[in-house]
Amino acid sequence: MIAIVVLAAGCIIQAVTGLGNQTCEKQLFAMDTYMTFKARGENAEEAVDAAIEEVKRLDALLSTGSASSEVYGINSNGGGRVSEDTKVLLKRSMEFYESTDGLFDITIYPLMELWGFPSKEYHVPAEPELQRVLEYVDSEKIQFDGENLTLAEGQKIDFGGIAKGYTSARVIEIFKEYGIENGMISLGGNIQTIGVNESKQPWNIGIRDPEGDASDALGAVKVSGKAVVTSGGYERFFEEDGNTYIHILNPKTGQPADEDLVSVTIISEDGTLADAMSTSIYLMGLDKASDYWREHAEEFQMILVTDDNGIYVTEGISDNFNCIKDYRAIELYDE
Repeated sequence: MIAIVVLAAGCIIQAVTGLGNQTCEKQLFAMDTYMTFKARGENAEEAVDAAIEEVKRLDALLSTGSASSEVYGINSNGGGRVSEDTKVLLKRSMEFYESTDGLFDITIYPLMELWGFPSKEYHVPAEPELQRVLEYVDSEKIQFDGENLTLAEGQKIDFGGIAKGYTSARVIEIFKEYGIENGMISLGGNIQTIGVNESKQPWNIGIRDPEGDASDALGAVKVSGKAVVTSGGYERFFEEDGNTYIHILNPKTGQPADEDLVSVTIISEDGTLADAMSTSIYLMGLDKASDYWREHAEEFQMILVTDDNGIYVTEGISDNFNCIKDYRAIELYDE
């Protein structure tokens, strides 16, 4: 029996019984999503419990909505002294900001608020509103001296585009500290694996069909020791006057993504990078995403679904991807 994990917020994990070792599986709701932690080994339960505590700690630290979080304090006070985790996240965020020519931008939070995604009080802003708030969206305005962070007037930060990837990477580190060689964690659309599954085979991670419901997969990719992160407009959106507005906003225009991609899956050993790239690549569209990948092919692989039912799979993962839907599969090469 093969275990398939469908990449979707609040997904349910189907798994076979563990063979030969203690297998522990527990669930948690945090970071606004349902999470599953699964480990196999002598210290499986201790590892899972430690991982859950780490997720709770990071959730409390990075939440934009909790008045006791570090990020909330930074946004409220225009800056402040930051923890070691936030230092790492700031450093990686700025690297991705530079690499993607500003498409990955943690100062996008005022735009998210304007559209009503954090509060779910949705609002389609007029152009003057967008232009006013876009003045606040620019990571280059952030000042950081290694200990203290200072935001420009009107700025707010949100690590939502990277926090789950960073968290999943931390969980894998904890698993390794407890001697876990085989396990998997699902943080909504973020999956990270270590070792093999109960059948001693690579994990078979299903990728949601963007035209189906949360349990409908268009295919699956076999991985071991890698993160698999999917972003799609179906995750969060609202409708108004017959139009659909997704939560993936372009920090340059202030508008929801409107390129030709409807689903982006990133596969990488680096869970933090996979999380950041899933959103950034979505915003690029197929052509720019393909060019970007060719420059960074050693860092990640990807599976892209276009709005005309094409699936573009990079050569480094194509042999491990199985398409089960009637899509046109096209391979991308590192030219």
